[in-house]
Amino acid sequence: MENFFNYVSKPVSPEDVDLWFRVNNMYPEKLELFFDFVLSLNLIVLETYLGDDEDSTNETKIRLSDEDKKNHFNWCWNKTLDNFKKESLVFEIEGEHYEYFESFYLQVFYQQKDKKVRNSIGKFFEELFDNKRPYTKSDLDMIYDIYKSLDKNLTLKKNID
Repeated sequence: MENFFNYVSKPVSPEDVDLWFRVNNMYPEKLELFFDFVLSLNLIVLETYLGDDEDSTNETKIRLSDEDKKNHFNWCWNKTLDNFKKESLVFEIEGEHYEYFESFYLQVFYQQKDKKVRNSIGKFFEELFDNKRPYTKSDLDMIYDIYKSLDKNLTLKKNID
């Protein structure tokens, strides 16, 4: 139990964090790009989700089906990819990066009844990617998973104009 507690709460020294990033071939510029990707996806999901109005007591309120929620996520995912493609940053449509974010949003966002929690996902990612705060081993593992899955599915296209 103590090992788990240390994993999620004990800060890693800045020197060890730098070493960890270098050993895992994780570059600050790409980390910033992937942070932009995550925030863009989250913003599109938040701004376009018509979702379940939990404040309503109306008996005829319509709930979104699981299929509707998945379709919404897919639309947001494709919109995010299209936006980055305009900047010559082409992400594959499918792959482990898609599976990671689809699973995350279906479990954490769409199934969440508390609107405040749904709205705090952006803040969660901001804190996760904030290199000015101490990282835990758990933070580093999450960043690694996001970084490597996006990096594996990114192609940089040169503009020919």
